[in-house]
Amino acid sequence: MATVSPAPAQRLSQLKGRQADPGARQDVRALIGAPPPGGHRRDLLIEHLHRLNDHYRGLFERHLVALADDMRLAMAEVYEVATFYHHFEILSDEQTAPALTLRVCDGQSCAMAGSAALLSELAEASGEGVRLLVAPCIGRCEQAPAVLVGQRAVPHASAQVVRAALKAELRRADGPVNAMAVDADLISYQDYRRQGGYALAAAVVNGEEAAEDVLLAMENSGLRGLGGAGFPAGRKWRIVRAQDGPRVMAVNIDEGEPGTFKDRSYLERDPHRFLEGMLIAAQVAGTEACYIYLRDEYHAARAMLRREIEALQSDPPCPLPQIELRRGAGAYVCGEESAMIESIEGKRGEPRLRPPYIAQAGLFGQPTLEHNFETLYWVREILEKGPQWFSAFGRHGRHGLRSFSVSGRVKQPGVKLAPAGITLQELVDEHCGGMADGHTLYAYLPGGASGGILPARLNQVPLDFDTLQPYGCFIGSAAVVVLSQHDRARDAALNAMKFFAAESCGQCTPCRVGTAKAAALMAAPVWDTATLEDLCAVMGDASICGLGQAAPNPVRCVKEYFPQEIT
Repeated sequence: MATVSPAPAQRLSQLKGRQADPGARQDVRALIGAPPPGGHRRDLLIEHLHRLNDHYRGLFERHLVALADDMRLAMAEVYEVATFYHHFEILSDEQTAPALTLRVCDGQSCAMAGSAALLSELAEASGEGVRLLVAPCIGRCEQAPAVLVGQRAVPHASAQVVRAALKAELRRADGPVNAMAVDADLISYQDYRRQGGYALAAAVVNGEEAAEDVLLAMENSGLRGLGGAGFPAGRKWRIVRAQDGPRVMAVNIDEGEPGTFKDRSYLERDPHRFLEGMLIAAQVAGTEACYIYLRDEYHAARAMLRREIEALQSDPPCPLPQIELRRGAGAYVCGEESAMIESIEGKRGEPRLRPPYIAQAGLFGQPTLEHNFETLYWVREILEKGPQWFSAFGRHGRHGLRSFSVSGRVKQPGVKLAPAGITLQELVDEHCGGMADGHTLYAYLPGGASGGILPARLNQVPLDFDTLQPYGCFIGSAAVVVLSQHDRARDAALNAMKFFAAESCGQCTPCRVGTAKAAALMAAPVWDTATLEDLCAVMGDASICGLGQAAPNPVRCVKEYFPQEIT
């Protein structure tokens, strides 16, 4: 099958200004190879930047010039992409790269677990040449406080444990650090095939299962997108299938919403259940290529997934579409579908204006089926057990299953598979072992940083799509963060707003300026509620994407449910 990639672009014959140094050119080509005629593929720019950043522990200007030359791009184009993403470190040729980077998460769950004190301890003892950074979220909220030592995740981190991990990584002589091993219970490709895996995908690809029957089963199951938007999955497949080809597929495993870690948890244990769902969706929707976009913080999962995809491709159960695994670079906004597509194309992850919608003109300008990881994870089970199996779950008049990422003041945080419509109180009591000792329920975030904040008295509201909007909240990716009497809702709201300010792509003024201004106002002992409401109205009405549109939710919830905290 032909490779689906962007059409050739007009390339510069020679860079203007600074010319590539022969030594730097040799460095770059040793890592990414010599360019073919016309230069390297434009959409691989971020992948090439990662190779340089990993190897040299930063992006030196001389290497950026050489890369731009080999890709036939303007230096400004390479530089603007490299400076957009948090995980790229731009260095002048006179600078020395840090020996290692420590990222200490200050997301809501890690903040409650003492990340500020941990950061202070590490600042005193991290050592010369070690770069210490505050990270907005690294997707390990159930392991709070969490730290990344280079590319190695340290769960339930203490200063002593982090220092030991730091010393171990600094002793390594071969440069890049090891990522933490994934779950020992991983179901490998061989294990999955022995358990009957990919038989369904093969039947669909080979025409033994009719595409229309698959579409009807998906529609009747009621499965909706589990990344946050909640668009019906079967309807999305049908819309893309109706578009003229060629079509492509983009899978979102960026999972950057603070409080969310369900996709990582499933991916580390059972990657092929997701991959089989992806193959079925690709066949039914008629997509010729699948691009999987995985957040950069999941280093161990990325190495594992690359290995398992290679195993699938080396012994395919049926004809496969083109599959490419792409690596994020630290940008929450790339969880938005069009920003993710921009990033896959090797650009700054800035959301697109609509229309056109990506189902009509998405990745490389082609009709695109975009899905969250977990949505595809359930496809095989729904088709094997029937749509009624999935829709039969549910409570309080709701239908289906939800995977809740639960963190905060509970005894047993983690991913909890529960009926859609379960209440917060039921979720905590039945799946989390109750509140942690010494803590009573005070408030909770039902949908991560952007989903708003509810008080304990609303602990009986069903948790599902469309049930939380009357309270100024939404479930999103079902990231539930539980607060106790030892916490304040205003602190959680400020934590969220600082996150939004740091992660705004800056493309639109309402979000870029509004989030920063709101964070400054929220840090005051007494809130200027009138000015904050003006900011919230502008952000919600005029922001291009969901980041700015949802940023007001925590503010308005604190004003509504916790007024005693802000006056």
